[in-house]
Amino acid sequence: MENKIALITGATSGIGKASAITLAKMGYDIIATGRRKDRLEDLEKELPSTSRYLPLVFDVRDREKVGEILGSLPEDWKAIDVLINNAGNAHGMDPIQTGSLDDWDAMMDINVKGLLYVSKAIIPGMTERKSGTIINIGSIAGKEVYPNGNVYCGSKHAVDAITKGMRIDLNPFGIKVIGIHPGLVETEFSLVRFKGDDQRAEKVYQGFEPLVAQDIADIVEFVVNRPPHVVLADIVVLPTAQASATLVQKNLPQ
Repeated sequence: MENKIALITGATSGIGKASAITLAKMGYDIIATGRRKDRLEDLEKELPSTSRYLPLVFDVRDREKVGEILGSLPEDWKAIDVLINNAGNAHGMDPIQTGSLDDWDAMMDINVKGLLYVSKAIIPGMTERKSGTIINIGSIAGKEVYPNGNVYCGSKHAVDAITKGMRIDLNPFGIKVIGIHPGLVETEFSLVRFKGDDQRAEKVYQGFEPLVAQDIADIVEFVVNRPPHVVLADIVVLPTAQASATLVQKNLPQ
């Protein structure tokens, strides 16, 4: 993997952080993006010294900033081999009739438009080189809908559709496009969704063994290691206790 470069959005925690560390251990140089500068600085301490590291502080919702920063990468960082569109969020669990417009904007702006802004900046280089791998981190919510998930599910359905469209459009260029759709992963996800309510967030993962960020990073490692003629296009991954978006068996006897 010498001289290969991976760009991971939302790399300050969870799946993004685990993927950055995993790819660095594989030999990739890492471009990590996020809104929290201190977290990006801390991430560098966990990466092997053999990997180059370029932290970029910006919000994927900011179209001008995304274009400005990713459009002015140093020459030796421009040839990105792997793009992981991981930045995403869920806000609130209100029924559609009482949902917050601010919450809706946050989910659509980050989950959908942010993914598009970053992809728009990176894809032309991949098409020019006729190579690359794009991994979009979706959700089981992009395959099913559930009560009070309305706009979040809509945003993740959009990610699924965009991923499929990317795969078709980029097929002539030999670019691999992969969708990874996790079920319940114990990260900061629920803490953000419940607006910092620790007790409510913790209850989501009680009574069963959820996925952890490294489980998804392991899948990232596997898919980028497939030979050139193989692409794992669409992957749904759940904890064993979870059968669907809403069905989770808790407190099963061991």
